[in-house]
Amino acid sequence: VEKGPNYVADPSGLRTGNPPDAEMAEVLKREVKSLEAYVGKHQVERKLALTMDCIEEQINNIRAAVTMAYPMGLPEWELSRMALDDPVEKLKGTYLCGSFIDANDASLWACNKEFIRGKLVSDRLGSCNEKTKIIAKLTTRGTGAPAREPIVSEAERNAMSAFYFKRQE
Repeated sequence: VEKGPNYVADPSGLRTGNPPDAEMAEVLKREVKSLEAYVGKHQVERKLALTMDCIEEQINNIRAAVTMAYPMGLPEWELSRMALDDPVEKLKGTYLCGSFIDANDASLWACNKEFIRGKLVSDRLGSCNEKTKIIAKLTTRGTGAPAREPIVSEAERNAMSAFYFKRQE
């Protein structure tokens, strides 16, 4: 293995240990953060819809950054290459495949009820007004209901216990 100027031995033995230079590493980090920001929770708070076209554009930006950082290409066994090529098929059997749910095998749960495909949300929840907020979770079909959300958040619970402790004194 040819050792470049930035050589760092890989303890897992999967990689050559030759990372890209600092400038290219920064470009890669910036593109990944851009994708994470696009699919993050704050998009829901800002009420912005995700589109597959924009997600594909973000992934293509990461592909371009990887190509710039590694012009000779990544080896076939590299997980980054597998994730960029075809994430669902090629990452099966790796530790990363647990985060994927196939669209045909997905099940949507809200209010401890499973949504049936083809039915409207209003059929399941009733005619809610537009200010109604529900928390829905995706699971694989046949695994049962996901864990319930706590009624009181951790921060609220800590504040309440501090208040009651102070009141007791």
